[in-house]
Amino acid sequence: MAKRVILVVEDDATLRRILRDVLIIKGYELLVAEDGEEGCRLFSEHDVDLVIADVMMPHVDGFEMVRRMRDKGTNTQFIFLSALDSAEDVVEGFRAGGHDYLRKPFDMNELMVRVESLLSRLEVRTSTTDQRIGRALFNAETGELRCDDRVEHLSSREAAILKILLEHRGEVVTYQQLLLDLWGDDSYYNLRSMNVFVSHLRAKLQRIGSVHIASERGVGYKLGNFS
Repeated sequence: MAKRVILVVEDDATLRRILRDVLIIKGYELLVAEDGEEGCRLFSEHDVDLVIADVMMPHVDGFEMVRRMRDKGTNTQFIFLSALDSAEDVVEGFRAGGHDYLRKPFDMNELMVRVESLLSRLEVRTSTTDQRIGRALFNAETGELRCDDRVEHLSSREAAILKILLEHRGEVVTYQQLLLDLWGDDSYYNLRSMNVFVSHLRAKLQRIGSVHIASERGVGYKLGNFS
């Protein structure tokens, strides 16, 4: 199997070098950029499997860079690394198209686990069929929610939440289950982030005229009646 290609976009030279060296040792093929503009250029010139991106960079920040990359319809996986750690920043990262968000300073072993986890999705990815949600069709891979001529684009985190709720339709999915499945821990900080994603997801489901997400106070969420 060909080596997986990882693009590291980081303006801190020391961290950029450490990431490059560790990932090469792990057996990946590496591309390295020091800002968002260079990252976009390398991305357009190579078939990239995963991007590890800083957020605060000159010229083009990490969020905007990933938006531009995602506009190309890529299946590439994205991890943000950032000292920005508010719930709003994390939400913005996922809305920009990120699949994971790791706060600086971080443990290198944790980053490697997340890299392996995201790349494993590419190993097992198969063609995804649309799932019907009321009158709408949902594609978990592309994040598209369609009904007649209306289309809503879900962030990767919103799509993942909806996918889990669909797998347990009619049942309450606990906060803890969602947090452990999607965030890896059930801290209060991550609960706040999840609630923001659910709020955005509810609005999109309402606009598309599909099902609603019901809250079981203090317990979790479930999909409401199908229309």
